[in-house]
Amino acid sequence: MSEEAKNDDLENKKSEEAKKSENLPMKDYSADSIQALEGMEHVRMRPSMYIGDVGVRGLHHLVYEVVDNSIDEAMGGHCDTITVIINENNSVTVRDNGRGIPVDIHKKEGVSALQVVMTKIGAGGKFDKDSYKVSGGLHGVGVSCVNALSNHLKATVFRNGTIYEQEYEKGKAMYPVKSVGETDIRGTEVTFTPDDTIFTQTIEFSYETLSNRMRELSFLNKGLSITITDKRQKDKDSPSGFLQERFFSEEGLKEFIKFLDSNREPLIQKVIAIEGEKNGIPVEVAMIYNTSYTENLHSYVNNINTHEGGTHLSGFRRGLTGTLKKYADASGMLDKLKFEIQGDDFREGLTAIISVKVAEPQFEGQTKTKLGNRDVSAAVSQAVSEMLTDYLEENPEDAKIIVQKVVLAATARHAATKAREMVQRKTVMSIGGLPGKLSDCSDQDPVNCEVFLVEGDSAGGTAKQGRDRMFQAILPLRGKILNVEKAMTHKVFENEEIKNIYTALGVSIGTAEDSKALNLEKLRYHKVVIMCDADVDGSHIETLILTFFFRFMRELIEAGHVYIATPPLYLVKKGNKKRYAWNDKERDEIAESFNGSVGIQRYKGLGEMNAEQLWDTTMNPEFRTLRRIVIDNATETDRVFSMLMGDEVPPRREFIEKNAVYANIDA
Repeated sequence: MSEEAKNDDLENKKSEEAKKSENLPMKDYSADSIQALEGMEHVRMRPSMYIGDVGVRGLHHLVYEVVDNSIDEAMGGHCDTITVIINENNSVTVRDNGRGIPVDIHKKEGVSALQVVMTKIGAGGKFDKDSYKVSGGLHGVGVSCVNALSNHLKATVFRNGTIYEQEYEKGKAMYPVKSVGETDIRGTEVTFTPDDTIFTQTIEFSYETLSNRMRELSFLNKGLSITITDKRQKDKDSPSGFLQERFFSEEGLKEFIKFLDSNREPLIQKVIAIEGEKNGIPVEVAMIYNTSYTENLHSYVNNINTHEGGTHLSGFRRGLTGTLKKYADASGMLDKLKFEIQGDDFREGLTAIISVKVAEPQFEGQTKTKLGNRDVSAAVSQAVSEMLTDYLEENPEDAKIIVQKVVLAATARHAATKAREMVQRKTVMSIGGLPGKLSDCSDQDPVNCEVFLVEGDSAGGTAKQGRDRMFQAILPLRGKILNVEKAMTHKVFENEEIKNIYTALGVSIGTAEDSKALNLEKLRYHKVVIMCDADVDGSHIETLILTFFFRFMRELIEAGHVYIATPPLYLVKKGNKKRYAWNDKERDEIAESFNGSVGIQRYKGLGEMNAEQLWDTTMNPEFRTLRRIVIDNATETDRVFSMLMGDEVPPRREFIEKNAVYANIDA
């Protein structure tokens, strides 16, 4: 999970300025005032329409768009090697050994096909069924959009024994495509530098974010070698001398499952997998059961992570439930159960990846990541049913273990139902049913309201005094909440602090399709802010709360409602001058700027700050920094949470030693 270091309150300020401008007199509103923006100009004027946003996520999306072109070549069997390089100047180079973008003259446009691909929105071979049967990232916007949002882009094509080249500035060609030499290789190389006037927050690429995506793509496209190099970071142990990783998978999703579940204890030793074509649709599925109580389903369409699910996920669930239910009934292991087995019971402790390739995918949902093609559901259901039937017959011992797990899950669910109903009853009650420790705000419009989840009564008391009662609510939490990664579902719903969170937020649990799904319609606050001490214990509590949100309130994160507050670590004073510091480096720089002896106060916890200080630094929308929690890569997020909060100690220790700025590791 990444924390997008971005103060969302800036958006509110912009909207306020926009409202003010509405009251200004209109000047010469005529036909000349209407701008007809086409193609590249429109991308530059409205970049968020094409890449989602112009923050960290949108910046990295540029790389994915270029890589998608190379993946298309790989999916067509024309490419087996992709190289991604983050250069010293923070430009990015993507190279492949595919066929090379065509360079001959495009009949309709009258210029090289390379220039058409690079400068015309929607142009490209992926829309020609003769060129690409299936295309990765088909709902993407193409390399031309990357070109439009770059200060500079250089495209080099190795094709027909010749090296061709063309450069662009802000999407416009600097010269016609030209031949610059001979070659015995083939492929395409694109180097681009993001436009810092558009990506004003940052143009610094994250090696970790990009490498996670490249690893994911290598699993989804077995036999494809993807190398990523960061020339900004030296590594004496690397052959290149720079930080570098090569990803290659021979078994595809089988290896992906093993990677994702490396921090969980397997219930069965064998990965259940199938790969084939059903009704003309390529379907690949891999799954395994573990001893955890969580369900982890990851679905992909043409390499796109469809985190909102869709017809392929529905087909998987139907195939899994129907086949396992039939086997369990026949085994007689359900005879003593006094209640019905439900779909959720078959998926407890299940990690599965469903990947389909669809020629013309129809995407829907809030973020266009929900597959709508109806024919895919039957294809996946049939594939899963055949796969599981064969596996259960050939592995009777594993089959017995899986059914026993299902029975235990059903028994626990039955116990959890009462606990969940108690949460629901408290949630739907009137204001008098809200948690006693909640200090609510006056405003009744959820869009304007925010709630701070604060550790302990001491910090909660300070926050209550310092807040703006009109729109800020405070919910103190007692100590460290339950680690849901290691708890059965009914224990989660019985936990007092978790019940208080559900009740305070006002959300309801469960839909017809998924009993754990969250209904956000009655959410009482559109900002849920986790505010903990700026130390190791505070970070642990933040992680516990985030684990709970990811496992049980994921929709809250995906809708952009979850934030982390950033209280300062130090107060640096000299006479009447005072400034706050959020890390040691900042503290030293401030002390040096003050000249001479200074007083430094280290805040061990929020409770050590008075109400005014807490408001000024952490709660005041004008000056605070809130970090919105976003899920950049759902599979990697799942893996990290299971590692940090699961039972396996060695990988957790290794992760902490590698990533912690400060940590006292004693276990």
